[in-house]
Amino acid sequence: MLRGVTRLVTETTDTDVCFVHLLDETGGRLRLRGATPPFDSLVGKVELAAGEGVSGWVATHGEPVVIVDNKTADSRYRYIPALRGEDFTSMVSVPVVTPLGQLVGVLNVHTRTRREFAPSDVHVLRSVAGLVAGAIENARLHHRLAEREEALEQFAEQTMEWQEHESRRLAAEIHDGISQRIVSLFFHLSAAADAIPGEPEVAAEQVARAQDLASAALDETRSAIAGLRPTVLDDLGLAASLESLGNSFPPLQVQVDAADCAIADHIEMAVYRTAQEALQNAAKHADATSVRVVMSAGADRVMLEVSDDGRGMAEAAERADLGVRPTGFGLSGMRKRAELLGGHLVISSVPGQGTTVTLTVPLNPAGLDEEAMPARR
Repeated sequence: MLRGVTRLVTETTDTDVCFVHLLDETGGRLRLRGATPPFDSLVGKVELAAGEGVSGWVATHGEPVVIVDNKTADSRYRYIPALRGEDFTSMVSVPVVTPLGQLVGVLNVHTRTRREFAPSDVHVLRSVAGLVAGAIENARLHHRLAEREEALEQFAEQTMEWQEHESRRLAAEIHDGISQRIVSLFFHLSAAADAIPGEPEVAAEQVARAQDLASAALDETRSAIAGLRPTVLDDLGLAASLESLGNSFPPLQVQVDAADCAIADHIEMAVYRTAQEALQNAAKHADATSVRVVMSAGADRVMLEVSDDGRGMAEAAERADLGVRPTGFGLSGMRKRAELLGGHLVISSVPGQGTTVTLTVPLNPAGLDEEAMPARR
């Protein structure tokens, strides 16, 4: 789109070349994203810090700059060899601003021969830049929507795979564990019934074994159910569940600071599973000794922060997906789940200073009816 825009700008303004620099997501750097030939090969390869060069000055101040000649005498000018500034004499640089006043970049035009740009020329360029800003914003929104749809499709595929995996896991647990124990329980009770008339001691022994089998079968049943949804969430609520979760990692000293709040079940699950994965990685991979879990909820969002004192690492995000995953998702899956809920998950780490996992989820994501998201309490 920008390639066509730059060509159209040079034709309508009778200039020789046009460059469009766009701000990155941080707003701290300008990157060349559109250029007329022969400079189109440099798209994506030229960058400026906000405030650097004429373009950086325009981005910082939001005002146009006109240089008729002798660019190098202007303190704001920065020579970039690849853009061959020595081949051009006059230039105009204008901010690219959306109708709502948001700066998205800078548009520059240059002429080989000296040219006195009139205020009307600058006005036309600013109008064109405004149209470009609207097109850029629409393109970015379309791109974000496409990314979100792709993430949704990938998550749906992962969810189906996980459901199939869970179905097989539960079937195996029921067949190999629970059902076998129940069969053994039946035989021990039958043996006890046969022994009662003449061998009460044998009967008592068989009943004791049957009790052990029944207890083991009950534990396995509870474990299988917890793999789907932790019953502690329904029994105690999210805050107490996080406390209980922290106590389930004996090698770690886990401090939990959380207060119960009325949020939807699926958001509770996202918070609980994220805390579970973060504690799992702190215990198994980070060599951590203590972890602090903080969960807070405001009027419009809930935030979970899990910080450990482990060794930390630059590649924490990749390492966080290692190891056992009781939920079948891992932190990469938690990140996608957060995004689908309209939130985000961030993993930050400094070598030797630990790792922090931060989950933020809106209580009522845009586009969702609040009544369609019932809370349990």
